[in-house]
Amino acid sequence: MFLKLALRNITAYKNRSSVTVLLTSITTALLVFSSAWMDGSHFTMIKNAVEIYPGYIQITGNDFRDTPSYDNLIFTAPAIAAKLDKNQAIASFGSRFESFVLFAGADKAVGGMLTGIEPEKEKQLSRLAASLHKGEYLKTTDTNQLYIGVELARRLHVDVGDELAFVGNGADYSFAADTLIVKGIFKTGLFDFDAGSAFLAKDYFAQIMAAEHMATHFIILPKHPEQATELASAIGQDIGPDYQTASWNQTMAGLVKAMQLDSVFGYITLAIIFIVIFFVIMIYTLLAVFARIREIGILRAIGTTPKQIMALLLMESSILAFISVLIGGVLGGACAYYFHIYPIVFAGMEEQFKQYGLAASAMPTAFMPLVILRDMLVMFCLSILSSLYPIIKVNGYKPVEAIHHV
Repeated sequence: MFLKLALRNITAYKNRSSVTVLLTSITTALLVFSSAWMDGSHFTMIKNAVEIYPGYIQITGNDFRDTPSYDNLIFTAPAIAAKLDKNQAIASFGSRFESFVLFAGADKAVGGMLTGIEPEKEKQLSRLAASLHKGEYLKTTDTNQLYIGVELARRLHVDVGDELAFVGNGADYSFAADTLIVKGIFKTGLFDFDAGSAFLAKDYFAQIMAAEHMATHFIILPKHPEQATELASAIGQDIGPDYQTASWNQTMAGLVKAMQLDSVFGYITLAIIFIVIFFVIMIYTLLAVFARIREIGILRAIGTTPKQIMALLLMESSILAFISVLIGGVLGGACAYYFHIYPIVFAGMEEQFKQYGLAASAMPTAFMPLVILRDMLVMFCLSILSSLYPIIKVNGYKPVEAIHHV
């Protein structure tokens, strides 16, 4: 009976019902899309930062992260590789040897990081190969062919085909130096990285740096990147206590904290906006319910109890809220899905995006059905709560007062 009466009252007051549905639908769509946008931007920032170079999982010597010296290297790289090769949860892995050296061009010397990489494996582990700006990417059989960052090349005044020299320390603390030829120049879009990084094929690097069978890092790409933390823990147990295995949320803890802080401020901003909207809906509901005081008074006069009146009005509010959040959720979800497939591109803002670790200005939203349902549930509860005060207020009138109310 209450359901039939509630539906009849909703259709009888079409204008009021339409405005209520419109307000709540727009609010729900805004909440759904805002959450998708905020989560999508964070996922994109993290994905870019992880995949450009650091990787999802890193293995280092036990004290290397705290004290990055040659005393804390991985001295048995082939043994680690053999164990990783047996792990079915790993999509790809490769070793690196990082060393800080002094590069010297024709008229200028600049400090930077010279790294030995496995070129073919590195294509899957990072975006170095995909970031080729000029020339060619490295091959496994290359000797003194250098792959250098665009900003570092600019600072050294070198181009593809030019020669430069470097001096540094080998893995055994011996003096290491060589003349290198620029084979390719890369551009990731991250200024600091492009201004201080250069790469050699690891086999040749090991010869000139006395680093045979050694590495500073192993980089691992999981088959399921979202399970990086669990896989890092399993690998750590497998390779033993002499090595440290860390997932991206440990190696990039600063970025993770920044994203969490940004999320907190984002949700605070949304909360302030929706508190205002909550009171707007409540005030409108109050006016709509007050316009029906005489009707409610008549119902009370013919024997309807306050509990029955409250149940009827709550039923009406629940039906309108359900219709509203359904419409708003579908609209907000559709927008989130569209911009997930076709990301929003901020043309001309690449420089600003570099400050946040982004190499591209395309920003997709995150389309997650469970999060959309969560936001719809939040808006449904807020809609019901916004109607409680007006219903309780009107239900407090005595029948005679309500009938004579103007």
